[in-house]
Amino acid sequence: MNTSGERLKALLLECDLTPSDFAALRKVSAQHINNWFRRGVPLARLEDVAEQFSVRQRWLSHGEGPKYIDLRTAAQHAAIPERPLPLGELPQAAVPVPFYRMNQGRLEHATELHPLIPPQALKRLGIAVQHSFCIEMPEDNLAPQLPQGTLLAVDRSFSKVVDGEYYALLHNGRLRVHQLSRSPGGILCLHSHDRFNHPTERYTTAQRREQQLEIVGWVFWWSCVRPSRPG
Repeated sequence: MNTSGERLKALLLECDLTPSDFAALRKVSAQHINNWFRRGVPLARLEDVAEQFSVRQRWLSHGEGPKYIDLRTAAQHAAIPERPLPLGELPQAAVPVPFYRMNQGRLEHATELHPLIPPQALKRLGIAVQHSFCIEMPEDNLAPQLPQGTLLAVDRSFSKVVDGEYYALLHNGRLRVHQLSRSPGGILCLHSHDRFNHPTERYTTAQRREQQLEIVGWVFWWSCVRPSRPG
């Protein structure tokens, strides 16, 4: 891919968007987009288009540097109103919350399991116990931070997308956990840490409706054990 037009065409293929779909989102004619494929994305549109696909402007323009914006770094540098207490200073009491697992394409309450999480994890964030539940990390797309099998606590009352945060999703009867972001035009972007095996996915409002893609809630707490000792 030698030109910004070729890179734009590749992004549309990744998102399963036709030139006509993209033209409608941009409120221009399909001919405009075809011109961009041949001549390159206009300088005045580079920043906006890069933001729409959550890619770096330099990569789109020149094919240089990282392709994607590192959402983990953005989340780590987000403003934190107050540093939480160290784990060693937390009271020993813990709160049992419901555990859910997938069964025939639906989340089902596993009544025999009641994971325990620190009460401060709920109190500090203003999360009611009845709005929280636990799941297991279903895949390895967010390793090494959240390896498969990690115990996750989810707030079902919060589904607003905040760029870089983790969310539990239901997608065509499948449980998924991803970092999310939104692009102009209502496009929902699903990001993974392992972008080689799990490239960023993008869904329009119509595609989310057709594929039953639903945000179940925000992941606010997790716990896992290292799979092996180093060395």
